[in-house]
Amino acid sequence: MASLPRVAESAGARAGRKVATLTSDSAEHIPAPADHFLPGPVLLLGAPGVGKGTQAQSLMAGYKIPQISTGDILRDNIARGTDLGRAAKGLMDQGQLVPDGIVNDMVGARLTQPDVDDGYILDGYPRTLGQAEWLDAHLSSTAVKRSGGTVVPLVAVNIRVDENELLRRITGRRICSACKHIYNIYSKPPKHEGICDLDGSPLLHRSDDTEAAFTERMKAYNTLTAPVIEHYSKQGRFREVDGAQAVEQVTAAIESALKQLRQAGA
Repeated sequence: MASLPRVAESAGARAGRKVATLTSDSAEHIPAPADHFLPGPVLLLGAPGVGKGTQAQSLMAGYKIPQISTGDILRDNIARGTDLGRAAKGLMDQGQLVPDGIVNDMVGARLTQPDVDDGYILDGYPRTLGQAEWLDAHLSSTAVKRSGGTVVPLVAVNIRVDENELLRRITGRRICSACKHIYNIYSKPPKHEGICDLDGSPLLHRSDDTEAAFTERMKAYNTLTAPVIEHYSKQGRFREVDGAQAVEQVTAAIESALKQLRQAGA
């Protein structure tokens, strides 16, 4: 997690600044509009089923910033056979969890890439208080080195949805076995039960989309995330939005929260 992005300073200062496309670490850059708000580093929080993935895609498209997933980073390091990847794979092959030290170093290396200069969206990290504290220290130190002392800290936005609604979203989810289109038997059912409207393929009910699995995932999420929320909230770097609204309204609420946080100096 290296370079710390800078937020827009002024029209003149931003003119000609480059933003990366989402397709590659070495992708071509295009000029950002001079008055274009840039969110800096963002952590999207939310329980399983709140729509973090959907909202991350909207932010990526709107701001031309990458989504950084620890799962993607881990797979990439293993595929490329890096020292960190080999260490992680050895542990995983033994059925062990990859420790924070390795995960931290992988994320740190990913944040040295040029596509993070105007911001990024963290997915699944920091997951614990220890990771959050490490990330803050890392971003602070690298920002001082690369931006002459200007530090743009990570801000966190939590998408909140009632747990009963989340249960309906999770247990009602059905996925087309062919085209992967997603339905929900409660809120967005197919025209014919168990059949995809688009290609007639059977719909699948994932084994982890059950009430028992959801309950366990919620317990783990609440245990791990509560200290992370408290960490950013205490420092004035946290906002919460209502995730029960329409997708476009949630997106607008997140963007408003980000602007408020940056205007407040976070």
